[in-house]
Amino acid sequence: MSRTAFIYRALDRKGRERQGRLAAPDPAAARQNLAARGWHVLRVDPAQPRDVRPVARLRLGLARRALLTRQLAALVAVSPVEEALRTMLRQAGATREGAVIGAVHAGVCEGLGLAEAMGRAPRAFPPVYRAMIGAGESAGRLPQIATRLADLAERQAQVRARLAGALAYPLALAAVAVAVVTGLMVAVVPRVVEQFDAASRQLPWLTRAVIAVSGFLATWGWAMLLAIVLGGLAFVRALAWLPFRARVDHALLRLPVLGPLWRDAQAAALARTLATMIAARLPLLEGLRLSARTAANHSHARALAQVAQGVREGGSLAAGLSQAGLFPPLLIAMAASGEASGQLGPLLESAADALDRAFEVTAATALALLEPAIIVVMGAIVALIILAILLPILQLQTLVGN
Repeated sequence: MSRTAFIYRALDRKGRERQGRLAAPDPAAARQNLAARGWHVLRVDPAQPRDVRPVARLRLGLARRALLTRQLAALVAVSPVEEALRTMLRQAGATREGAVIGAVHAGVCEGLGLAEAMGRAPRAFPPVYRAMIGAGESAGRLPQIATRLADLAERQAQVRARLAGALAYPLALAAVAVAVVTGLMVAVVPRVVEQFDAASRQLPWLTRAVIAVSGFLATWGWAMLLAIVLGGLAFVRALAWLPFRARVDHALLRLPVLGPLWRDAQAAALARTLATMIAARLPLLEGLRLSARTAANHSHARALAQVAQGVREGGSLAAGLSQAGLFPPLLIAMAASGEASGQLGPLLESAADALDRAFEVTAATALALLEPAIIVVMGAIVALIILAILLPILQLQTLVGN
């Protein structure tokens, strides 16, 4: 039997007015649904069709998702889910968060579960998030699970914010260095070196090389910039092709410094996600499958799928992680200890904390070395340019002296 969406107004048992949407075969069934809750029905009307496609394309950053989840955890602890969402919707207003919450609220009013209603905004609430919300609903522990999800999102947002803050100065320094060198090569070098065009002696090889590079940049600099932009766009488009993306992800893990950093960051995220899912009483196998679907690196996704297959066949998590060859020994050891002691969730969370600390220390050290390296490289290039200009001057002084 087909179901139609209806908008209702009713008074609950405490005399408070309730408004929302629900799905029912006909208005009489909608009124019976409301009356079964002990509400006095004021009005039931057919709802206008609602286009949820734009909401399905909306994304929420980690910080915004953490804030919404924290609000949800606090509100569902003292009120029903529908009322909690309605309160959040009033607070969000006409914002991106408001559009997302509105779609979820409409789904709940139509009789969907919270996790199912969140599926209307899949980019705002990823599969792992919805799975844990669903587990919290089923177990009657939604406030506790929402709090853990908020903690997880806040932790990930903090790591990203610290990394972005640490990268800001080196990136700005590199941009300034490139701009200064480009300005010297395009604007300064040609005007200075043209003074030596009338000299009868051949210019030094360094000066001739700098002049050639300067002329090339002045003539074809726009083409190089266009090629870089087009190459970047082509690279981004090519990442949508799975075989190419797999090769890029594999190459990232093999880089000297960035590879181990990326591996530890992915391992920490996996450990924290699994710990949260175990706390939500989700099966370990389901957690591994969801983690594989949402892994940022294709190599990790494939390895997690293999680990999940091994666990499904009766193997242990630690053995599967060890055979994959992509996860740090600390995570494998903590997983083995957790399985042996029955404390897998807490020990995975401890492993995530340790990996996060190691990641932050290594990243801070690498960035601390990157700043002087940029300065040294910039100084060397500027020194070569100055030397290329000074060498002809020294030659002329020698000729005059002779």
